[in-house]
Amino acid sequence: MVGMDLFQQGGFIMYPLLVFSVLAWSIGLYKMLTLWTFTKEYKKVNAEVLTAISGNRLNEVNSVFKDSPATIARPHDILINGDHKTKEEMNERLSRRLAETNTELKQNLWILGSISASAPFIGLFGTVLGIMESFKAIGSSGKSGFSVVAAGISESLVATAAGIIVAVVALLFYNYLQTRVNNIAQDFRLKLEEIADILFTNRTAGK
Repeated sequence: MVGMDLFQQGGFIMYPLLVFSVLAWSIGLYKMLTLWTFTKEYKKVNAEVLTAISGNRLNEVNSVFKDSPATIARPHDILINGDHKTKEEMNERLSRRLAETNTELKQNLWILGSISASAPFIGLFGTVLGIMESFKAIGSSGKSGFSVVAAGISESLVATAAGIIVAVVALLFYNYLQTRVNNIAQDFRLKLEEIADILFTNRTAGK
């Protein structure tokens, strides 16, 4: 197989690059799935909470989010069950819970950033080893020529290309997911602040 031949030509440096590639795809696809699931769940919870509050059915609100993931339930619990004397106090407590949620949403993204930064250097290391192999071949044979250095050059080019490809894939996942997390976190905050405004207004009015 052509792919296996290229992999073998790249030398042993291809194995850490293979591990990086598997990690990048696994983390990238898994995070896309978890963010999609989180978005679907918090929009559902938010709509049901607003419906219950609008209908003055506060006794039903807790049941709406009690089975939700902690990243969704904790901020809602602060709003619904917290004893807030002022709106500023409510927003301060909510901000702390949202910071926890944001941290969990960004979990493992640092791995993608690290892969995108380090993969080209690993490929470059393979390039250096390939060039060293070429010089070693020249020294051993006592003569030069393409046939003597071909193996070393081939190894260096394959390793370099592999490192760049892995880095690009990891960087694309990293940038996309960072932007996606920020957008989701902002939308989640806005929806919770909407609930907070309604609850505080109702409490102030004595409803």
